[in-house]
Amino acid sequence: MTDSAEKKSNLKMEGEGSREGSRRFQDAQHEFAETGDVEGRAKEAAKALEGDEAAELEKARKASADGETAA
Repeated sequence: MTDSAEKKSNLKMEGEGSREGSRRFQDAQHEFAETGDVEGRAKEAAKALEGDEAAELEKARKASADGETAA
């Protein structure tokens, strides 16, 4: 069993979505936007889109837009 499979979540099952999980994700996003290296990450993303990863990233973007996962 992997480390990630061994970790137990303390989030309750809430049906289709998890309000608590959504809140934690949104809080983390707001914190990063306020204190993280947003500009540096944006530059990294732009380089990735122009570099060797471009084809793979475009495939993943299209799959996501279609509601699929890229394999």
